[in-house]
Amino acid sequence: MSATAENPAATATGTATATPTATAAAVEERVRARVITDDPLYRTIPVALRFSGDEPLAVRIVFPAGLSPEGTDNEWVFPRALLEAGLLAPTGTGDVRIWPCGRVQAVVEFHSPEGVAVVQFDIAALRRFLRRTYAPAAAVTRRA
Repeated sequence: MSATAENPAATATGTATATPTATAAAVEERVRARVITDDPLYRTIPVALRFSGDEPLAVRIVFPAGLSPEGTDNEWVFPRALLEAGLLAPTGTGDVRIWPCGRVQAVVEFHSPEGVAVVQFDIAALRRFLRRTYAPAAAVTRRA
């Protein structure tokens, strides 16, 4: 499963616009997420949150290969602004939808031809990751 969501900062001509800011060259944060299913017992999985200064408008959420029928990492690429907005209010109408769930959790819903995956994250982890994407620091990997 992978998707590339539309860039909300794209102009009518299709070119991306960005406000010049000092951003980190690369950020990777390893967090634990909960897969939401009908089963009353939830399962936590390791997830990598990634950002590259080469694509300052995008973030990536990478799920481990063990969750994929193909045995490959599942990477979702979507606008960083979508993740930020989704921590405050429900947002997204395409492949990726995000909304806060209470004060400490956020839900990210991924839509693909194979189905829908619903994953819950700690908002603090997502905010920490986003904060680091704006920091002018060098590349650092954090593990949960």
